[in-house]
This record gives sequence, C-alpha cells and structure tokens, in this order.
Amino acid sequence: MDTGAVLLELGAIILGLGVAGRFAARLGISPIPLYLLAGLAFGEGGVLPLDTSEEFIEVGAEIGVVLLLLTLGLAYTPAELSSTMRSNYRSGLVDLVLNATPGAAAGLLLGLSPAGVLTMAGVTYISSSGIVAKLLEDLGRIPNRETPPVLAILVFEDLVMAVYLPVLAAVLAGLSVLGTSASVLVSLAVVGLVLLAAFRFGDRISALVFSTDSEQMILRVLGITLLVAGAAQQLQVSAAVGAFLIGIAISGEAGESARGLVSPLRDLFAAVFFVTFGLRTDPGAVLPELLPALALAVVTAATKVYTGWWAAGQVGIGPRGRLRAGAALVARGEFSIVIAGLAVVAGIDGVGPLTTAYVLVMAVIGPLFARYAEVLGAPVLRRVAP
Repeated sequence: MDTGAVLLELGAIILGLGVAGRFAARLGISPIPLYLLAGLAFGEGGVLPLDTSEEFIEVGAEIGVVLLLLTLGLAYTPAELSSTMRSNYRSGLVDLVLNATPGAAAGLLLGLSPAGVLTMAGVTYISSSGIVAKLLEDLGRIPNRETPPVLAILVFEDLVMAVYLPVLAAVLAGLSVLGTSASVLVSLAVVGLVLLAAFRFGDRISALVFSTDSEQMILRVLGITLLVAGAAQQLQVSAAVGAFLIGIAISGEAGESARGLVSPLRDLFAAVFFVTFGLRTDPGAVLPELLPALALAVVTAATKVYTGWWAAGQVGIGPRGRLRAGAALVARGEFSIVIAGLAVVAGIDGVGPLTTAYVLVMAVIGPLFARYAEVLGAPVLRRVAP
C-alpha cells in the first residue's frame, strides 16, 4: 500500500466534504446531496476515480452507519421509548402504510425483483431523523406543540427498522421462506433480548461506560457499540440496529456525555458513508432515474405531509401546526441510503441509481419545504382555517 497516496486521497476527500458542508450551510440545505454528488464524482465513471483509499473508505462507511444509529438511540431513554409507543402507535401505523406503499408500487412498476421492491418500500418509508432533528432545532420549533407527534413518528420508524432490516437482509441473501423465517426469528429474539437488557439493566450499562475522563468515556462507548454491532451482524441482525439498541441502553448523564463526545466522529464518518454510497453508483445510471425519482418524491412528500397532518390532529393541533408537522417529516436521507446500500452490496439492479436520485431530490426539497411550509401551503390554510 502506498501510504502517501492514501493520505493524499483521504485528505482531498475530507477537505472537499468540509467545503461542501460549508456551501450547504450557506444555502440552508442539508449537506447530504453534496456528499452524494462527491461520491459520484470520485467513483467509477466519475471525473476523478479513487485508486488507493477505497478499502479504507469502505470500513469508514460501516463505522459511519453504526455511529449514526448510536447517536439516534442516545436520544431516547427506555421509558421515553415505551411511553411514545403506547401513545402514538396509530400514527406510526398510518405512516408505515402511507409511505411504504409508494416505494413498493414504484419497484413493481419499474420491474424490480421482489428484493428490490422490498428495498424501495423501506427507502420511501423512513424520514431522515438527522435532517428532521436539525430542522426542528434550526427553526426553533423544539418547544412547539406539534413537535412531540413528529418525534413520536421518528421513534416508531426507528423501531420498525429493527424488524425490517433483518427481514431485508434475509431476503437479499436469497434465503428460502423457511430460512428467512428462521433468520427473522433469531433477529427478533436478539433485538428482544437487547431491549430487555436496556430496560432492566440500562442504569448498570450507563454506569459501566460513564467516566469523567473524556478519553476513557469515548473508548468505552465506542468499544461496547462496535462489539454489539459486530455480534449483531454475525447473528444476521443489522449492525445498525445493534448500535441503535445500545444507544437506548445508555441514558442519563452517561447518555448526555456520550452524545457530545460521539457527535464529531459521527459527522465525519457519516459524511464518508454518504460518499461511499455515491462511489458505488454509476453517475451515468443516475440521470435516467431523475424523472422517476422526481415523480416518487412528489407522491411521497404528499404522503408524509398527510402523515404529520393526521398525527398532529390526533392531539388537537391547529391547521398551521399540522402543516408544519407534516412538512418536517418530508426529508429522506441517511436511513434510505443505509437500506439501499444493503441492496447495492447484494447486487440488486436498479435500486442504487434510483435511490441516489430520490435522496438527492428529497434531501434538498425537504428542508426548504419545512422552512416555507406555511407560505407554500397558504391556499390550503385559507380553506381549512379562514
């Protein structure tokens, strides 16, 4: 290995991502589309293909997925998780039906394999927790009355992923019905055991990893997260789900400290992850998918808006708050790419380019729509709330 060449490539990529992130911040959009474009530029068929650092970037991308889901889990305590599920499961089910259906229908219309259809259902179903959380913070909407239903839907989606990802992995592996059923049962058992451990022994796990020494704290958190994620992967459960469950188990002072320490690493490796997905996608295959992706974006933006509108209405929110709740959920991002990435690695044709184009569109229009929802939705608001 030519160490000098690897360092040069990595330095150029990371610096380029930093510039892209700054440009995105100036535009007021998520940097995810620009990270994907960077991956397309550096991948096979791009303007400057990588030669030496691709293997290192692949490992970094896997760590990025794990850290994304770890920090997502750290946002919830077991008690909050249980309370949210009991009070908002109807909204979660409405979200599941309305937003998985367009992706599955698109897969069927495009002639994708059953595994591709299942993948596309997941891609359109789940909102980007990272983008939504940042939007709510940037727009000062955390204290708003419509925010709890939005967060409840995000939690429900994350828990659905704990079941969906093992099922998708089994289908992508080409297992028989019996093999898939056995794999799913093992996955559910593992998820159930980890959740039980989080509820029963969360305090002990938090005490085990907590330290006032930042170096010791981050080593313990990363160590236990990678161990559980790796074990989950070996048991045919997604490593991402394992990391999410560990995040739930670490709460209280340990959770607060862990979030602060892990966030910079998450941002770095998550950016690498998005670049890696772009590396795996042929830029020439993305352009023909822009029109189907745009059509799918219009449909699924509407279904997400209705999801938030309905969920906020269940707790007595007025029309403006209901529209804001729906608009906040529109953006897709990291989890859609995680799902499609599994299919790309498994060699499922047609999923990678379509998902890249779809996420590029949704990660741009989602934040813009959330910011200007009340202006764009003024005609509707005048009808329902004159």
